[in-house]
Amino acid sequence: MKIVFIGDIVGSVGRKALKNIMPRLKQAHPHAVFIANGENAAAGKGITSAIAKEIYEMGIQALTMGNHTWDQKEIFDFIDRDEKMIRPANFPPGTPGRGHTVIKVKDQELLIINLQGRTFLPPIDCPFRKVDEILEADKKKHKFVFVDFHAEATSEKIAMGWHLDGKASAVVGTHTHVQTNDNRVLPQGTAYITDVGMVGPRDGILGVERNAVLQKFKTQLPVRFVTDEGKWHFHAVVIELNDQTGLAKSINLIRYDEDQVFMD
Repeated sequence: MKIVFIGDIVGSVGRKALKNIMPRLKQAHPHAVFIANGENAAAGKGITSAIAKEIYEMGIQALTMGNHTWDQKEIFDFIDRDEKMIRPANFPPGTPGRGHTVIKVKDQELLIINLQGRTFLPPIDCPFRKVDEILEADKKKHKFVFVDFHAEATSEKIAMGWHLDGKASAVVGTHTHVQTNDNRVLPQGTAYITDVGMVGPRDGILGVERNAVLQKFKTQLPVRFVTDEGKWHFHAVVIELNDQTGLAKSINLIRYDEDQVFMD
């Protein structure tokens, strides 16, 4: 099994990048499962039903979310019906939506889990205990387990990688929008990276128009953040799994830039 996981899609620029790159990725990895983080897909804040449909039509088979899950209020109208979309599993009981899902890959099944960190983010339920609960219930049925850990602190993400080493096929970090260079297969066979990066405006600051961010840092006054426009960059990882064990064989970075994508 091969998984291509695409970092946080940010706004219309991110969706444009996805539309440009997906045909290339599907050609390079024709039998892969394509998963993306979509919590910033609607102008950087949340997702709508129409945007989710647009992303699925490009070939994405599952969407993970994060701390911006609820920013577009219409999500309450469709998240319970959308079996391809998962929000962090450690939101409190009774929260709409689902925290994990299973997708079929030929004659195999992939369990996908979404979690959210608590360091520098709202103090929701413990992600470590929650993932243990899910695996206790589902691991016997699913040897392929993919985890998107949407978290701010690198230490919390690394801790989750070690916590799940040998228990999950892959643990990838999202949220900080900067692709890290620590992709590796941990000793017990779990593919890991601290942050996959983002798909969206290249010349903003984490996808936000940079002058507003600079003003905020320099003055500490309230400013209105808007998603940047302009050229894009595209960050993802490709993970190859052992079909017998469900553990990882490799995890490699994918990086494209609008100015260079057709030059390699």
